[in-house]
Amino acid sequence: MKRIKKVMIGLLLAIISFVSLVPFWFMFSMSTYKSEEIFSGTPIFPSDYLLENLKTIFASNFVRAYANGLFISIVAMVFSVIICAMVGYAMNVYKFRFKKALSVFIMMTMMVPTQLGIIGYMIEMRNFGLNNTLWPMIFTWFANGFGAYWMISFIKTSLPIELVESARIDGANEIRIFRSIVLPCIKPGLVTLCLLIFLWSWNNYMIPLVFINKAENYTIPIFIKSLASAYRTDYGAQLTGLSLSTMPLLLLFIIGSKNFIRGLTGGAVKG
Repeated sequence: MKRIKKVMIGLLLAIISFVSLVPFWFMFSMSTYKSEEIFSGTPIFPSDYLLENLKTIFASNFVRAYANGLFISIVAMVFSVIICAMVGYAMNVYKFRFKKALSVFIMMTMMVPTQLGIIGYMIEMRNFGLNNTLWPMIFTWFANGFGAYWMISFIKTSLPIELVESARIDGANEIRIFRSIVLPCIKPGLVTLCLLIFLWSWNNYMIPLVFINKAENYTIPIFIKSLASAYRTDYGAQLTGLSLSTMPLLLLFIIGSKNFIRGLTGGAVKG
């Protein structure tokens, strides 16, 4: 009976994996065709036009856009995760006035659509002289309500407060406690948040669309959109760019999948 159950579970997981991977296969397959051939039918097998599509995107500004996207996503991910981890640690360990109000405020920020604040954010960046640079796409992730709430919840169930108190008694300062005790204890949560911030930053379209007017500052989504002109949209080249743009995301998930799953389930059960 147990063996049959394992077989059924394995079969179900295989079906789910197949259904999840089919869109990626079709995207890669269509990236090897001309735009005109894509609409003649759904291509299942790759064609021989991939090199021409690669020439098209590399003759444009793809490498620069790829580098811009990596720079934005990595810097935003690092600073956002560090700030959110500090917020989560402070909210769980320290006692101060208006702590509950601050927690409610953090949750309320997740209810406000990004579109409502983008005009004020654009004016702020213009006053700092940062319009049409890469920094507005990075700074927007520094104050991340979801990340802060995520780390507050994760640290609450993953960090024994006794360890912090013992370290204080031994004379460790707060920076050393945070670096040597807190961060190792919450590693799965950090990896999960890193993957999410990188994914959201890498795929962000609206903010780069508002702030970027120069081709040298394009990110991947804006670059792929730029492959369309007033007379023709090169869907084959666009799909080739999309296929290449998914590689960092797949690589990160493969590397951090174990900690990612542990991070998603770590805060579900207190213990």
